[in-house]
Amino acid sequence: MKAPADKVALFDALVELFPGVERKGAGFPYTAVNGNMFSMLNENGTLALRLPEAEREAFLSRYDTTLNVAHGVQQKEYVVVPDALLATTDELREHFAVSAAYARSLKPKPTTRKKKPAS
Repeated sequence: MKAPADKVALFDALVELFPGVERKGAGFPYTAVNGNMFSMLNENGTLALRLPEAEREAFLSRYDTTLNVAHGVQQKEYVVVPDALLATTDELREHFAVSAAYARSLKPKPTTRKKKPAS
């Protein structure tokens, strides 16, 4: 299963506004910096953004939305972006920028690349 193509196109258009951010993931697009994921698009085309506490609370209230749930677990730092906001790139851009800045402020995580077998 993959995220819906129309939502992926909106996500890609948003990510393209941020030259230092690379879109990752084939079926389920996401972004991460220093090993810290900060946005993701699930199989239903729902976008979730990772926000610091004050911005998260303001976002939840302003857009009357909820925290994201992934694999049955509520993600305490991720908000669900309403579809109408996903389609409004200019307005969403500021929230995405806050999300990226927050991820950059977190302690870097080591990558989990597979090691080459010893010769």
